[in-house]
Amino acid sequence: MKIKEVAETLERFAPLPLQESYDNAGLQIGLTEAEDVSGVLLCLDVTEEVIDEAARKGCNLIVAHHPLLFRPLRHVTLATQVERCVVKAVKQGIAIYAAHTNLDNAPGGVNFEIGRLMKLQQMQFLDPRPDGRGGSGVIGTMAEPLEAEAFSTFLSELFHVPALRHNDYAGTISRVAFCGGAGDFLLDEAIARGADAFFTGEMSYHRFFGHEHEIYVAALGHYETEVCTIDLLHRVLHDAHPELRLVKTELCTNPITTTNN
Repeated sequence: MKIKEVAETLERFAPLPLQESYDNAGLQIGLTEAEDVSGVLLCLDVTEEVIDEAARKGCNLIVAHHPLLFRPLRHVTLATQVERCVVKAVKQGIAIYAAHTNLDNAPGGVNFEIGRLMKLQQMQFLDPRPDGRGGSGVIGTMAEPLEAEAFSTFLSELFHVPALRHNDYAGTISRVAFCGGAGDFLLDEAIARGADAFFTGEMSYHRFFGHEHEIYVAALGHYETEVCTIDLLHRVLHDAHPELRLVKTELCTNPITTTNN
């Protein structure tokens, strides 16, 4: 199987036109038609250690959620982590592909995977695109309503959040809206859609103000909300190519450490 075939499978599920204008999803490093795939390493982030893991496990393709090349490189001098990753990947003969906001915005994409983990019912896009071909965030209904304190515990345990940040909402939560990663731009839409709760990975400090009587608001952590993408990528590729060797990274690439004093 060629790298091109893997890319085509991913792009059938999450077409590149669904990505945001600022994004750089798709092939990052490598030649799609020249390489036979020896194995695919699936990860959230590309780091030097992840590239070493791919080489060690005989994988010559890395499929990540977050693009390694997000901003243009002006030079390659080994001065930054991105530059060192580029050099290491090229030297090792490892191609890198990213399915980013196109996977976020795709039907059945990252946010639907989050909802699947929560066992939500009646899921739909929180902010659907006018053309009906995708959207941002998801809104759905809990199988059983929970009080705010119990909902906090539910989120913390399900997403392995050591320190959950949330506002002081005290109501019952049934209708939940959310967006993996950096999604606080969807808070107003969640309120407009009648959600009892909204959570995302990253939430600006000032966005927490003024909502304690209308909606539960929480920030779980960027990594914590999107690490499930690895399972989603595995399922998409395995369903299309059961013979393809797929390897999930064993590394935690979360750069943020939480210390409990």
